[in-house]
Amino acid sequence: MASSDLEDLCSHINTKISTIKKTLQLRNIGQEPSLKSVLCKIGHEMFLLNGLLNKMEIEVEHQEKLKNSLKEMQKFIERDYNEAQHLHKNIPPHLPKAIPKCTVGLTVKCEEQSKVAAPECVKKPTKEPKFIKEAPLIMAQEFEGVPAYMRGRLTYDQINGVVQDLNKAVVSKYKILHQPMKSMSSAVRNLYHRFQEEETKDTKGEFFIVEADIKEFTQLKVDKRFHSILNILRHCQRVREVRGARLVRYVIC
Repeated sequence: MASSDLEDLCSHINTKISTIKKTLQLRNIGQEPSLKSVLCKIGHEMFLLNGLLNKMEIEVEHQEKLKNSLKEMQKFIERDYNEAQHLHKNIPPHLPKAIPKCTVGLTVKCEEQSKVAAPECVKKPTKEPKFIKEAPLIMAQEFEGVPAYMRGRLTYDQINGVVQDLNKAVVSKYKILHQPMKSMSSAVRNLYHRFQEEETKDTKGEFFIVEADIKEFTQLKVDKRFHSILNILRHCQRVREVRGARLVRYVIC
């Protein structure tokens, strides 16, 4: 037998002897009356701690499953929202109507009736509503990607509430700009002229508003919190600023 094998065997026997000695010492300690109550208390507490750990493990597994299901739900909701946004922006101005079909035996009669009725069915073509650009809402993933120092205590709903108010102001402004002058009241006409004066070469073809429009068409307060949210909207590329003539224009991206 090699010397290394003998050394390993001796080491193994010494380890066993050490373990037996420790076991005997613990048994002797357990037999002392003064320490029995302490050992019983420790055993009881270990039993309770083991139960708590089992409950915690079950709760962690439950929360993990709940988190995964919420992530899946978020994906479906965002997909449905994007589809709804696409449908909303691409609604045709008029939908085709069903054409009544004539039977073979009544083909001539149907053609004659259609010729007679044709002049009555002629309608003036309806004007297509002019497009007004709106800022899309912030997605949950975008909100999570905003730096913490920029987000602060602002919530997801507060930021999207400001987006909705900005869109409301944009739509109200450009509905006035798209109106014929003859249908405007004097107050609306004054707004129209102000909108025209605020246009610059940098905003040509863009959709923008100023602080006066926010105060005119919404209940939103242009305060410190508003400007903090505006920084987030610029970070998420929802708006950008164009300055000039002592005026800040918030352009929809």
